[in-house]
Amino acid sequence: MSDNHLKSADRRNFIKSAGATGGMLTLSATLPSAVWAQDAPLQVPIGQVVAFTGSGAEYGTFYQSAAQLAFDQINTAAKEVFGGPIIERLIAEDSNTLPTPAIEAARKLVEADGVPAIIAAWSSGVTVAVATSVTIPSGVLQVGNGTTSPLVSVLPEDADADLLFRTSPSDALQGVVAADLAAGNILPDYKYATAASIYINNPYGQGLSNAFAAAFEKRGGKMLAEVAHPEEVQPTYRAQITAALKDEPDILLLPTYPAHTAQILKESRDIFSYTSWQFTDANRSKEVLDAVGGKDVAGKLGTVPSADPDSPSYKTFSEAYRKATGQDRIPPFTETTYDAAMVIGLALAKLVADGTTDASKVTGRALADQLRPIANPPGDNIVGGSQAEITKALQLLKDGNDINYVGAGGSVDFDDNGDVKTPVAIWKFTEEGDENVKIVPADEIASE
Repeated sequence: MSDNHLKSADRRNFIKSAGATGGMLTLSATLPSAVWAQDAPLQVPIGQVVAFTGSGAEYGTFYQSAAQLAFDQINTAAKEVFGGPIIERLIAEDSNTLPTPAIEAARKLVEADGVPAIIAAWSSGVTVAVATSVTIPSGVLQVGNGTTSPLVSVLPEDADADLLFRTSPSDALQGVVAADLAAGNILPDYKYATAASIYINNPYGQGLSNAFAAAFEKRGGKMLAEVAHPEEVQPTYRAQITAALKDEPDILLLPTYPAHTAQILKESRDIFSYTSWQFTDANRSKEVLDAVGGKDVAGKLGTVPSADPDSPSYKTFSEAYRKATGQDRIPPFTETTYDAAMVIGLALAKLVADGTTDASKVTGRALADQLRPIANPPGDNIVGGSQAEITKALQLLKDGNDINYVGAGGSVDFDDNGDVKTPVAIWKFTEEGDENVKIVPADEIASE
């Protein structure tokens, strides 16, 4: 039982005893308005499995802060519209960026904390492991915040469950854009005939490498090698680099995580004198830049699912995020983490608006059934990031109207697989950071 439930019980006992003494006290005269427990809406906790340690540790606090911002905005709106907060708290547990620790973290959230929904995860390997081992068998909603593996679209365990959604797009899209880039279809003076990849051996790495290879060959390129490495960080990647560079590819793609990338790049440069790299979303990392040095990566290009930085939703989100956290940097998938939390919060708000008063009725199934109604047309557009817009959304729901949430990361129109389609950016390292070069709109990305 939560502290809130205990406090409510204590208040009820006080009211009963006060009445038994002869009715000398009246509620309106003795208790502040905040104590009207019977008028307050339900509250439920929401979970998050996030990388605070391991190869994705660089991003963990950013993603936790993004989810917290969304829930703070939901609760601020709920106080005004419903008379009180509806999210009890965000409970974030460490994934260690590995499947087994992530499964244990998710089990704790479901079995000990009783969450009906979990934001998980940045790593597709973690996402799939949590979904198949914990959330789907337990009937808990899971929304991936940086999940990009094509496998997630067709995960057999979710075929009938419809409990796994994501606010980040499939790498079927990023793979196509990365192939278009390498094949010379996006930027002048950037074109390669052959390629190889070194990828992390999980659904993310294999999915993106395979998607790139298929699209690159369709565009006339030749994929010389796709070489896997273990999920755990290794002291050396010399064997994998040797295999990948055996036939002298023009470009080396790296669908792997920051800690792996940093070591692979250093060995590629220092042992093999090879620096013709093309990067992916998980390489856009300060850890990589610091480890390798800006001199050797400056100007190198990559791809990343990305919000349009000029869109109203991203602008309002980035302003709110910087104000709430004091952070100037917003790493990839921070905005889609905010969106993952926000769609869960709006789904919960719809349940409350529709008359749900018992927290035990807020199940994963109940929340999942509200995701498409709050995020897909028709309905009044609600621009992510803005407190005023989120408050407007809850008022519209309370009044029985439809809403269409427009995410900070782009469209959150969930298809039958729980997928969304967002823009993909071409980005480059600078000597001191990174920056976008071009945004490829979602509707301009080929299907394969």
